[in-house]
Amino acid sequence: MSRTLLISDLHLHPGAPAVTEGFLRWLDERAQGADALYILGDFFEAWIGDDLLDHADQDPTGNAELALTVARALRSLADGGTAIYLMHGNRDFLLGSRFASAIGAKLLSDPAVLNLGGAPVLLMHGDSLCTRDKAYMAFREQARHPDWQAQVLSMPLADRQMLAAALRQQSGEATSNKAESIMDVTPEEVLSVMRDYGVRTLIHGHTHRPAQHDFELDGEPAQRIVLGDWQADQGWEVLVEGNGRPELRCFSL
Repeated sequence: MSRTLLISDLHLHPGAPAVTEGFLRWLDERAQGADALYILGDFFEAWIGDDLLDHADQDPTGNAELALTVARALRSLADGGTAIYLMHGNRDFLLGSRFASAIGAKLLSDPAVLNLGGAPVLLMHGDSLCTRDKAYMAFREQARHPDWQAQVLSMPLADRQMLAAALRQQSGEATSNKAESIMDVTPEEVLSVMRDYGVRTLIHGHTHRPAQHDFELDGEPAQRIVLGDWQADQGWEVLVEGNGRPELRCFSL
């Protein structure tokens, strides 16, 4: 029986070694033998460019060493026969083809439609659904522009590290001052996107509000599954076995 796994929002960084260790165990104990693994964004807390892989001996932050450790583990999974797909999040939108090649993965567009459990399923990171957060949506448009990304990637590594730290601090301060409803998805946008892509199942992350929402879309049953963010003691996955329905699961790390 085929087995597909989907995860999101691990936010891997050197300051949270328990999450990294838990993820590496999850790869060995859970992901081994899976037909496919989909990583739906914010895999890393920040990503300043694929050339980070070349600078483990010049990176006092530990991010390069972390990236190499994770890359080797994912490459081993891919070499074992698991197809890996990687989607950008709002934290790691600079992940590029070189990192994807290093781990044996394919970069996945956002949104993307694939067949899961015998039905079309829409995959997204989820940040584009939060349309009530006008300030973030403006930043998202800038950060996803090829010219802006090229300008950032042309900066020296140390400058990019400082920029990433500044952006994380700004994001934290902005989040603390926003209403909870603004940072969640816009219900009307969810319906519109699902209607546009002709699906009745949507899987995404980003909001850190894991749940399965069942509702009606144009008179038909529909569902939106939200993956949770990983913590030191627990992780989240969506499992699809054979032609079964996607199942949201929380597990201990």
